[in-house]
Amino acid sequence: MLLNGTGDVIDDYDYPATTEELIADCGEHTLELPNGSEQVCDVLDRIESETFETPEDARFAIYTGVSDKAVGRVGYSDRDPTPVGSPYSPDAVSF
Repeated sequence: MLLNGTGDVIDDYDYPATTEELIADCGEHTLELPNGSEQVCDVLDRIESETFETPEDARFAIYTGVSDKAVGRVGYSDRDPTPVGSPYSPDAVSF
C-alpha cells in the first residue's frame, strides 16, 4: 500500500486525535492499493470511532480498515486447501 504522503501527514499530526479529527483533516488523501485506490476518509469511516494516542495507532487503524482492494487475491491461501464448496475453488479439470 502506498500512502502517497498520507504517512507524513499522520506522523506530523497532533496527538491524541479522534477518528473524526483525522477524517476532517486527512480524509482527502488517497491510498494507492494493489487493486485500486481509496480515500482515507472512506477507510476511517469503516472503523469504530476511537482516540489515537500515537501516529502508529492511526496507521494501524488505516491498515486495518482498507477494503479488499488491498488484497492480492481475495480468498487465496497458499497454506490450506480450498474448502469444499468455496466460491474461490478452482474449476475442475477433466483429463
